[in-house]
Amino acid sequence: MTDNHRTVRLFRLRRLPAWSLVAAGVVAGGLLGVEYGVVKPPTYTATSYVVAVPTAKSDAASAQGFAQAYGRAATQLAVLGDAQMWAGVPVDTLRESVRTATSPDAPIVSVSATATRPVQAADMANAVAEALTRHAADTADQTHVKLLQFSRALKPSAPSSPSVEVTGLVGASAGGLVGALALLARPRRRPEEAARPASVPGPAVAADAHGRL
Repeated sequence: MTDNHRTVRLFRLRRLPAWSLVAAGVVAGGLLGVEYGVVKPPTYTATSYVVAVPTAKSDAASAQGFAQAYGRAATQLAVLGDAQMWAGVPVDTLRESVRTATSPDAPIVSVSATATRPVQAADMANAVAEALTRHAADTADQTHVKLLQFSRALKPSAPSSPSVEVTGLVGASAGGLVGALALLARPRRRPEEAARPASVPGPAVAADAHGRL
């Protein structure tokens, strides 16, 4: 690109209205967000719950502590290796799709699974919860805490992924932000390009005009 072309482009950028960059960013970002929402397949999330129950040799505080520990152990290879048989998917899929959470106030572990098919999401959540309760049962004589199925995961009726409207709105917001940043980095007008004041006749010109009068 020659220096002349570069100068013309910079001049055109300076001539654009200030709001044009932000508006262009909003439109472009919104279109990209809508396209993403249309192309990306919807995902579904199902959640199963298990509860830690103390035996006669334990108490509620111990159950609460073991619930926290079992929540961390649910996504370990030993549990996922057993769960893959009931879920019908590889261990890597379970590791990527399954998340657990615990409550600071109750000895409950939630096992959530996300998939592109509702049935598969429910199957994975229930499989990991079942495998976790079996592992807890194997060590119940030492821990004095059992895990029981509190609520099985049901097939979700609606996707958990953002809708096209939401992705479009997020894209428009991000595009507007990029446009605003571009506006801050927009080339400024040089001092010599600013509007010059009207020229005033010099002394010689003024004197000559006075003589003719």
